[in-house]
Amino acid sequence: MSEAFSILKIIFGIVAVIWGADLLTKGACALARRMKVSEMLIGLTIVAFGTSMPEFVISILSAMEGSADIAVGNIVGSNIFNTLCIVGITAIVCPITILRTTVKRDIPFSIGASILLLVLCMDSFGLNIEGSTLSRFDGIILLLFFAVFFYIVIRNRKTGESTEKTDDNAPQVTALWKMILFIIIGLAMLIGGGEVMVSGAKSIAQALGISESVIGLTVVACGTSLPELATSVVAARKGSSELAIGNVLGSNVFNILWILGATSLISPLHIQGISVVDMGTMLLGVFLMWLFCFTKYKVQRWEGIVMFSIYLAYMIYLIHS
Repeated sequence: MSEAFSILKIIFGIVAVIWGADLLTKGACALARRMKVSEMLIGLTIVAFGTSMPEFVISILSAMEGSADIAVGNIVGSNIFNTLCIVGITAIVCPITILRTTVKRDIPFSIGASILLLVLCMDSFGLNIEGSTLSRFDGIILLLFFAVFFYIVIRNRKTGESTEKTDDNAPQVTALWKMILFIIIGLAMLIGGGEVMVSGAKSIAQALGISESVIGLTVVACGTSLPELATSVVAARKGSSELAIGNVLGSNVFNILWILGATSLISPLHIQGISVVDMGTMLLGVFLMWLFCFTKYKVQRWEGIVMFSIYLAYMIYLIHS
């Protein structure tokens, strides 16, 4: 009975977190437009922050409650889900066409962020990650790289785009009180849903003897990545392939550099259950995405099947490990 209640808490938490992130993003975007902030800056800041809020809230709360493996596992698992599962499924639904600049600049930066995290998680000279710590100093390094990434993206956007495009599908919220209400309710649902989800995940792990790292890498990671999955699939079906792949890349870099940077700065993360296999799978996913995109600047359906199959194999490995 207690396990069933914990599962319900996780489901409720996921729904609340995703709904909260959606309300926060709608309210913030509408407020930014009211203040005459450009669409480009909205996408790079408010929308990016809003879509990554589920991972951010879960990781921060987990770290504060002493569940570092859920915090780190949530980010590593989300990035694995983003590259292997989301890109895989999206390509299966509709082959993804990639711009040259994305292949030559954005994907390599995502690979670099993954390698940086792997290096920072190795406190010794060996390949063992378990027992290592993401310290406050490591958090500062991650945040500095995030600042560099943010500067490069904004600089390139300013020099590469002369006009702003209007998003016909943008959320239409006009009243100021409604914008503020959306933001307040969104934040409340994110925080409340995050707490409930972490509590349910910890209870499940304790009751079934499953490590918190596995819970973070699977249930929590998949749950918090559902907005990215929906966004990428819908974007690909509408012919917006660059949005689909950009959503994944932005989320990956944001997760590692910003979320883990801020989380470890607030509370050092002592890693116990995350292994080099998990980190390696995360790196493999983004490298495969770059390799497939580099050939013909397109991710074909068969390549999507390969990526999704690797994700399923990784899930089987986690269950039986």
